[in-house]
Amino acid sequence: MVSIDPPGFELPLRLFLGFRVLIDDLHAELARQGHPHARPMHGFVLQAIGAEGTTAVELGRTLGVSKQAAGKTIDTLERLGYVERARDARDTRRKIVRLTPAGVDLLTRSARIFDDLRARWAAVIGPERLRELEADLRRVTPPDVFRLDVPGWFGAS
Repeated sequence: MVSIDPPGFELPLRLFLGFRVLIDDLHAELARQGHPHARPMHGFVLQAIGAEGTTAVELGRTLGVSKQAAGKTIDTLERLGYVERARDARDTRRKIVRLTPAGVDLLTRSARIFDDLRARWAAVIGPERLRELEADLRRVTPPDVFRLDVPGWFGAS
């Protein structure tokens, strides 16, 4: 029996759908664990802020968005209690954005939940097959898995 390849456009759609399933499952579990207002964009932003904190300008550059867009996202995350603004101890003219304990908790829980979701996929397709899939994806993608400019990339024309 001859196997017919699916059309080329299915590959990016399936990859995106896999991403979407994982992110939707992550956020459903985060909501159950006390973070009902967390959104997919928030994870990129909190990762970009990092343990040392950052400025709105630096955040915008990392995310590939304007300083104004970064500022609006910071405002939202501040209202939700995930970040705080403070004067930079090294340069009091600069305002720095830092993670709060709630922001750190969100990232910590996300990491554990992603491990659980990966285990679920391994239970469905088998652990070896999942490792092979991950290895294949590493071969066809750039080595920098922590690119955080997705928000800007989605908005680029």
